[in-house]
Amino acid sequence: MINEYINNNKDRFLDELFELLRIESVSADSKFKNEVDKAAEWLVNSFTKLNLDKVEKIKTKGHPIVYAEKILDASYPTILVYGHYDVQPADPYELWDTPPFEPTIKNEKIYARGSCDDKGQMYMHLKAYEALQETGKINFNIKFMIEGEEECGSGSLEEFVSSNKEKLSADVIVISDTSIINNDNPSITVGLRGLSYMEVELTGPNRDLHSGTYGGAVNNPINQLCEIIASLKDSNGKILIPGFYDNVITYQDEQRDEINNVPFDLSEFKSHIKIGDTFGEKGYSTVERIGTRPTLDVNGIWGGYTNEGAKTVLPSKAYAKISMRLVSNQSSSEISRLFKDHLNKICPKSCSIKITDHHGGEPCIVNTDTKGYRSAYKAFQKVWNKDPVPTFDGGSIPIVALFKKELGLDSILMGFGLDEDAIHSPNESYGLYNFYKGIETITCFYQNFADDEK
Repeated sequence: MINEYINNNKDRFLDELFELLRIESVSADSKFKNEVDKAAEWLVNSFTKLNLDKVEKIKTKGHPIVYAEKILDASYPTILVYGHYDVQPADPYELWDTPPFEPTIKNEKIYARGSCDDKGQMYMHLKAYEALQETGKINFNIKFMIEGEEECGSGSLEEFVSSNKEKLSADVIVISDTSIINNDNPSITVGLRGLSYMEVELTGPNRDLHSGTYGGAVNNPINQLCEIIASLKDSNGKILIPGFYDNVITYQDEQRDEINNVPFDLSEFKSHIKIGDTFGEKGYSTVERIGTRPTLDVNGIWGGYTNEGAKTVLPSKAYAKISMRLVSNQSSSEISRLFKDHLNKICPKSCSIKITDHHGGEPCIVNTDTKGYRSAYKAFQKVWNKDPVPTFDGGSIPIVALFKKELGLDSILMGFGLDEDAIHSPNESYGLYNFYKGIETITCFYQNFADDEK
């Protein structure tokens, strides 16, 4: 009956999602502030249509949090759903095959910014609840907390969660903002990496200089910044910041075998991103490098003259944005401190350095010996007809560690995206199969959790 309802309303579900995807809710860029607020209002209207008891757009020091709940019976278990309605910037626009905020279907996929991360996945939960509501299958309470700052560091979230523990109290938290191995091999994420995100500004002379008059006598901050960045890792991919690995957990051979025992196709991995070979920390597999090892990567670097034609200047400044993905037992604040201390130490006197700590988040490991995990596992078994595989995800969702700290709950990470969905990249997509299959799986999870007495 539930599946019949989902099938009969597929087109409407998709039309509604397209409305949300057309809203340019880029949280990191202030020029989209009104669009972010528009997306929050759109969600308020959507929750109101579901006849929830309480629907709020809550102001924060940044973008609003949309909260909604339906408490049917105090004796019922309560499920808290977390998601985010903000999206990554769509730049560079010219690399999109279709406009990023005009959703397009081709090859059985939805192409749009936010289609997978996270509007499409978050919206599955609203439609799953609607399907259960319309077919009279609800014996649980539900709370939704959908934020608008995940893609720019969730700056308002810690204060909100710590100040609203009773409001957010629940028996389980479920998040759909991760991926599965592929459509033949479903999986449940049990580990996430943390994040330390820094910006470096290197200054040489007090103004741009003529490269002929001053070249060879004044240090070029672009050259110097490149040298500094190159010194942070060796040729084997090892990060050379002192103390960086001090708290990294070393897995035993048996654990490493288990982590690597997933249906991972290396050839397919290389093929769909068009690389000749992989690269990473020596002594570890690609699966381990992504899920259980820390990283340091330059996300952007700029300075000097970059427009058309030639301008022979020795630039005054050079900039870089650098992110470090962290693994269990590492602290984002400690890694940020080590990064700053090291760069300040190696910066030559011919330049001055300024380091800005943008945002961070803590890594986490999900406890699989819980009612929530068991309910998710059984849902995948039933809907996908296959046992899901536990996997370590390379991404970061800072709220997961925060929920554990403040609410004492593990989050169940039931994502349905694929690596090929190109989140954060041009031509982001989300499969129609995954969208509808995800709704079905979530309804099954809700029911399993409500019915499981263990």
